[in-house]
Amino acid sequence: MSEVIIPIDTFNPVEFFGVNDSNLEVIRKRFPELKLVARGNEIKVLGDEKNIHQFSEKINRLIQHYQKFGNLTVENVEHFLSENGKDASAQQAQNTADVLVFGQNGVMVRARTPNQKKMVESSEKNDVVFAIGPAGTGKTYTAVALAVRALKNREIKRIILTRPAVEAGENLGFLPGDLKEKIDPYLRPLYDALYDMIQGEKVKTYIENGIIEVAPLAFMRGRTLDNAFVILDEAQNATESQLKMFLTRMGPSAKFIVTGDITQIDLPKNQPSGLVQAIKILPSIRGIDFIYLDGGDVVRHRLVKEIIEAYHK
Repeated sequence: MSEVIIPIDTFNPVEFFGVNDSNLEVIRKRFPELKLVARGNEIKVLGDEKNIHQFSEKINRLIQHYQKFGNLTVENVEHFLSENGKDASAQQAQNTADVLVFGQNGVMVRARTPNQKKMVESSEKNDVVFAIGPAGTGKTYTAVALAVRALKNREIKRIILTRPAVEAGENLGFLPGDLKEKIDPYLRPLYDALYDMIQGEKVKTYIENGIIEVAPLAFMRGRTLDNAFVILDEAQNATESQLKMFLTRMGPSAKFIVTGDITQIDLPKNQPSGLVQAIKILPSIRGIDFIYLDGGDVVRHRLVKEIIEAYHK
């Protein structure tokens, strides 16, 4: 008799096994010759080696379905365990080939414009990508989707999201609360993107365990960021020394995406933007790429595109 342990530590086992283990009971009926013990974040399987191999193939399809769509029904389990489940999986893979990540309620997050697709392609080929363009062009959202995809595929161990805490007309010192409460509003767009793509409780768990970190740019100083997907958002508000500091934090197995809008710099007039400097001095370095988005990439309300064009004129 052979024994195999299948980990399911990347999601909530209660949701995977179903209410009152309804999904698990369907699985047990499909493999009566195996003994299945579900305990915590793993399934222990005992039985004949050939049967265990068949079980592992089927259960991995269920895990992949759950990771993509965020839910698993009894009907899903019965379908994927049936003889035509393999064909259904192949068809589903074809239909979702360009999906970056499946968000809440199975919403498909894709690169929606040509320049967003360039961001995706560039990130797959380069370790540092600058995505530069006006508000609403999906720079941050696409970057976060790429990071979440890398985490789900176990290509990296953690996601680090950071922004300069620059006062754009507000005064941090006069805001209520402790340091975290003062800074969190500046980081809210990053949280919003995360909650679109990962279940709320899981985001909280990831943050508590350090798998996801959302922090001001100043908190990056002195660190080495490795085995991580790191996003610097609103980089136009990083000074030259801050951006250099950030880029030199990069470890051997890290991916960096830097996003910014050079038309919305909130630094003091006598303080040059590090992003503007980077555009001038870094393009010739192999492994660093610059993607420029424009009004044609705006995915917010139609008026946003017109507003951008009006200000540009």
